[in-house]
Amino acid sequence: MQKFTADVIDIISNIPSGKVMTYGQIARLAGSPRGARQVSRILHSMSRKYNLPWHRVINAQGEISIKDEELYNVQKLSLESEGILLNGNTVDLGEYQH
Repeated sequence: MQKFTADVIDIISNIPSGKVMTYGQIARLAGSPRGARQVSRILHSMSRKYNLPWHRVINAQGEISIKDEELYNVQKLSLESEGILLNGNTVDLGEYQH
């Protein structure tokens, strides 16, 4: 496993309940400031294997970016169950960003 991938998995694993991080924020912390799409791919391919809290990762505008309606609802309900309030599909990053 490449260092960037291992670092992304570690960062996502450590997002606390009730907080979110953005794809770009995770990429920067893992050492690749322009690697947001790579973070998305890692999240998609490794969430189950590593039991990652994928629902805590959102886009830079604070929005749930999943297009699939069922997965969108799973993410929204998961965030709300942790006490994160959404305005439509948007999270207040000022309040909930880790």
